[in-house]
Amino acid sequence: MKRRVLAITLAMAMAAGLAGCGGGSSTTGGSAADSTAATTAAAGSEGAEGTESAEAAGESALPDWKPSGAVSLVVPAGAGGDTDLTARIFAQYAKEKTGIDFVVVNANGAAGSVAANQVMSAAPNGETALFGHCLLSVANIAGITDYNFTAFKLGPNFAKNPAQQFYVNADKYKSLDEFIEAAKANPGQLKACTEVGAYTYYELLAFEKAAGIDLDLVDAGSASDKIAAMLSGQVDLMPGTYMLNKDYLESGQFICLGAPTIEKYDALGDIKTFTEQGIDLAFPDTDYSLYFPAETPDEIIAFFDALAKELLEDPEVQEALTSLDVIPYYLNSEDAYANDQTTYDTIKAVADQLAE
Repeated sequence: MKRRVLAITLAMAMAAGLAGCGGGSSTTGGSAADSTAATTAAAGSEGAEGTESAEAAGESALPDWKPSGAVSLVVPAGAGGDTDLTARIFAQYAKEKTGIDFVVVNANGAAGSVAANQVMSAAPNGETALFGHCLLSVANIAGITDYNFTAFKLGPNFAKNPAQQFYVNADKYKSLDEFIEAAKANPGQLKACTEVGAYTYYELLAFEKAAGIDLDLVDAGSASDKIAAMLSGQVDLMPGTYMLNKDYLESGQFICLGAPTIEKYDALGDIKTFTEQGIDLAFPDTDYSLYFPAETPDEIIAFFDALAKELLEDPEVQEALTSLDVIPYYLNSEDAYANDQTTYDTIKAVADQLAE
């Protein structure tokens, strides 16, 4: 497999509040970000259509089982990024719904395996869950771990972030065509930032193949480190989430080349897909699910399935998520498992093609 990820020294650091993957301190579930826009989006049509909300019915549909103590949501990232903030929304509203404390615990490191190992070794009593996404599968594909999502008992999916978009510094490039032309004229010279064994590593490799270009993939660290590298001109291309980059788009500092998504999401505003621009590239979205120790009883999973569904039927929860530019998206545990399998197979196929 092609491995050309090099470390670079950053000239500047971003504020800690922008950090998407830094730090490792434990923090309690705080309030969600202030809502800035209302939404009428359904809470993920999968499994939710044709049902009446518990609030409208005047009663809760939660099963009789409930945690006997506080629930730790272990997040494989530092405070302030999209995964952390989405987990905090779940924690806040889950407590309001159940009266049970939900605590966000940040455990960053080793491509998510620090957090994953913490959950795998926890008691299967419903009081410890990983709040994460496809990094479990990516770490396995990259050879960092000897397990993937199948080592856990899958809970529900709560939200979705579109596949990370590709950003460039507006002082360097003005369009996707201009960037591809520059990359073809300078094979192996344009720097694209990622992390070793990360989702964006395989996303960038898929982009190289689809666009017929060769990039220099560099390890730039956390999300805030990548933004710092972009602002200082040390890298040419950066995969990233809309949530962390929209202010730079609005200020004219960054330009988004496109989104490698199958569909065009309203949450991404006017950003075009790569397919719309003639590049055949679609990569899995990052869907936020709950992962429990493998021996967790079915009744516990049923409780969290029902809880996530009730939360996402609440317009206030929908609004809190969309205010972060995160899409409310419910899948029950069975469908979440199938979704993770599809994501794993898609990214594994990218890795296998490069190994041929």
